[in-house]
Amino acid sequence: MLYVQSLNEFPSDIIATPDTVFGPDQRHLQLRADVDLRKSLSFRSDVGLALRSKLHDLKFVDIETPLLFKSTPEGAREFIVPTRRKGFAYALPQSPQQFKQILMASGIPKYYQFARCFRDEDLRADRQPEFTQLDLEMSFVGADQVMHIIEELILSLWSTFVKSGLACPFPRMSYREAMASYGSDKPDTRLGMQTSRIDYLLPGDLTSKISPLQAPIVESLMLRFNQSVPDASSTMQQFVANFLDSAEGTAFVNNPDGGPGIFVIDSGKPLQGLQALGFEAAERVEEIYQIEDGDLIVLQARQDLPFSGGSTTLGNLRLALHAAAVRQGLVKPPIGFAPLWVIDFPLFSPTTQDEPGQGGTAGLTATHHPFTSPKSAEDVDLLVVDPRKVIGDHYDLVINGVELGGGSRRIHSAEMQEFVMRQVLKMSPERVADFSHLLGVLRAGCPPHAGIALGFDRLITLMLGKSSMREVIAFPKTGKGEDALVKSPGPLTDEILKTYFLHFRASDDQSSV
Repeated sequence: MLYVQSLNEFPSDIIATPDTVFGPDQRHLQLRADVDLRKSLSFRSDVGLALRSKLHDLKFVDIETPLLFKSTPEGAREFIVPTRRKGFAYALPQSPQQFKQILMASGIPKYYQFARCFRDEDLRADRQPEFTQLDLEMSFVGADQVMHIIEELILSLWSTFVKSGLACPFPRMSYREAMASYGSDKPDTRLGMQTSRIDYLLPGDLTSKISPLQAPIVESLMLRFNQSVPDASSTMQQFVANFLDSAEGTAFVNNPDGGPGIFVIDSGKPLQGLQALGFEAAERVEEIYQIEDGDLIVLQARQDLPFSGGSTTLGNLRLALHAAAVRQGLVKPPIGFAPLWVIDFPLFSPTTQDEPGQGGTAGLTATHHPFTSPKSAEDVDLLVVDPRKVIGDHYDLVINGVELGGGSRRIHSAEMQEFVMRQVLKMSPERVADFSHLLGVLRAGCPPHAGIALGFDRLITLMLGKSSMREVIAFPKTGKGEDALVKSPGPLTDEILKTYFLHFRASDDQSSV
């Protein structure tokens, strides 16, 4: 006879059945009840162990860097940690970027760590205010050597855990090509639906109908059902009408640069439904896309400016249309893995209200961070005459439209680093002084070095085919940046305010510390 004795009583006010769905405020019960969640955390542990073992074999040294840092304008907003020393505060690190460069100057040839990083950003489905990245740096190497190491790590992981092979070396694509062909700096190439510029073919009256802009760039893409659909033209007409009437579609219709121009191919109509384009443009579209009945041709205008940022409106519409078609069973979901490197980013980008940048007065911000090196000697020369045209020696690893990580060859000359800060970004002397420690280290001599950081949470999410990083993190934050279980962040009491010399003050229409 087997006797089972309960160690404690389960509260009667908690209902737990096989069908019970526990909320984020009961994360402990989510983990207890959901075997898949626990398996994901175990998988995460196994992948971390495999990466550590591989990097150890490659002679990398695991070194922890401080979490209590200071505020420096690297690019993202920081979390500030007040101290009992009046007027002084720590900042939680956006990344270990500066410390790992200091390690390179300190004679450590190969460094890595699983680093905790903190960024006070607007939260999206693929972001958390605190996250883990696999951070590494190497001396006396360039971009090619770093990319080779990462490909070796990824191939090893896929072979061991995903049971899927990947072609190596990974393809490389310039930022400009990615934006021109996919409208994104992290394209999911499995979808097809490449974009093409066709404004030079369109009649002027059509351009003025789809956009209020003067002399805009107009680009096109095609969506095709990749499985048998009865009466394809009518089905596509209904699909796109429903999409544009939806909340998601309305944002594209109300685009200030003009809503999308929509054409559904129908062989029973003049020029197969492309009559408004005129004969020359219709013929060119037919040639580009090899059109069939039911194909959706989308035109979208944008300002005639160099590419900047992470996506275009047409690039976002491409993803939204494809996702909607997959949800409705009109297009098969993409399968497999499509890794690539996106390279040749502009070193500087125009400042925006959403990104604080480095706080300079030049109207420019470092596209990634201010420590990235220009790619070539010609790019170094352009720093003086036209910094907007400088290409940075930066590289992003993208798999299936997910930016898994980014890295670069760093500036290792104190003189060049200070020139970028003072003369190109036009940072104030006070802001440059925030980096005095790094400039001092570089002045003492530093080897050429390069590195990368891979988002570990995103990597695990991708490998497991999950839809959200919250499914692979034990205690994730909600979309509001809150931990619903422990109720953080917590309110500031008067006692805490007094201890850390803080007080509330009126600022515009809201209170701030």
